Amino acid sequence: MKYTMRSLLTFVLVAVMGGCGKKDVPASTAQAMVSAKVENVDLANGATVAGIVRFDGVAPMAEKIDMTQDPGCAFASPDPNFSQAYLISDGKVENVYVYVKEASNGVTQAKFSPPVQAAVLDQRGCRYTPHVMAVMAGQNVRIENNDMTMHNVHPNPEKNRIWNVSQQPKGEAIEQMFAAAEVMIPVKCNQHPWMKMFLNVSAHPYFAITGKDGQFEIRGLPAGEYTIAAVHERMGEKTMKVTIGTKENKKVEFGFKAGDSRATDLRDR
Repeated sequence: MKYTMRSLLTFVLVAVMGGCGKKDVPASTAQAMVSAKVENVDLANGATVAGIVRFDGVAPMAEKIDMTQDPGCAFASPDPNFSQAYLISDGKVENVYVYVKEASNGVTQAKFSPPVQAAVLDQRGCRYTPHVMAVMAGQNVRIENNDMTMHNVHPNPEKNRIWNVSQQPKGEAIEQMFAAAEVMIPVKCNQHPWMKMFLNVSAHPYFAITGKDGQFEIRGLPAGEYTIAAVHERMGEKTMKVTIGTKENKKVEFGFKAGDSRATDLRDR
């Protein structure tokens, strides 16, 4: 007997939802059904998860950076320079990537269009600005060189395409796109070994980067149970389960402490 695709799909759904009196739905089928329900997510009327990332203990000392190997860099940034790996002020941690890692309602598998506007990564004073940033998969990243020296932009992802492009002093901007979701992609400059930043790519818009006050906010979440992750380049990842209702505002807090470290040091990539 032959079945059309529509009749076969109807048969499967009937069998799953009511056949033989079974209540259990296979995980893969249930996930597909949930994902279909959240295909068009109303970001404007969703719930909000907001909070702060704290540090307990004595913050690691900032590492001093020597830029004298390039006179152009030393001239552009004459003040003492320090690593941005640990930016901790009054127990608040900056540059932490906070995002929805898992969702019971399937929203992380929904289809979202990336922003039309490119995210900007600047090179100024022989430093990457910002030090940690996040974009959506498929969103253009515009990389600018505002220094009077040449830079060499070299991301080292594990899930995306590796590339390496030179930029002349005050040269034309580069635009690149990252297709796959990935956390903490190291981006370095081969000309200046101290230059490194971290790019995060998300398949959905539910992410944030903490500011100097350690705070973050993720908006537009449908009701459900979520695993929220907070990731730091040196101290690794912290996660928590959060259940939110429709249009609810949920406050959460993450904590890092002295001695926390990643399983793999991203400085080596």
